[in-house]
Amino acid sequence: MNIYGSTISLLEQGLNFSSAKGKVISQNIANIDTPNYKSKHVNFKQMMDEAKSEAFNAYRTNEMHFDFSSKLSKPGIAKYAGYNYRQDGNGVDMDKEQADLAANQIYYNALVDRLNSKFNSLQNVIKGGR
Repeated sequence: MNIYGSTISLLEQGLNFSSAKGKVISQNIANIDTPNYKSKHVNFKQMMDEAKSEAFNAYRTNEMHFDFSSKLSKPGIAKYAGYNYRQDGNGVDMDKEQADLAANQIYYNALVDRLNSKFNSLQNVIKGGR
């Protein structure tokens, strides 16, 4: 019996995605002065396409049910291959990275707030509304 519902697991996946995106953005900012470094990004669409192409592994109670198989995938991290922002071959645009970092931080904080409210609701139920 799943007392949490699917909301908490979806929020967890969102936090994992946002965390991976934050790490990639931080790597890009840290390598701003590295010659020939190409900017990386977390590709959510690629991750979703990979998830669609893979089937899910599930217990089948009837032969007429769909066949599933699964692999958990991590967010796809890709490079901007042909993009040179500066003469030394570095492909990091600091303004874009800072904007992406701010947007990702807002997204992450929103997920954490939602997760906290979910846990507060569960705590309220456990305490009997007191």
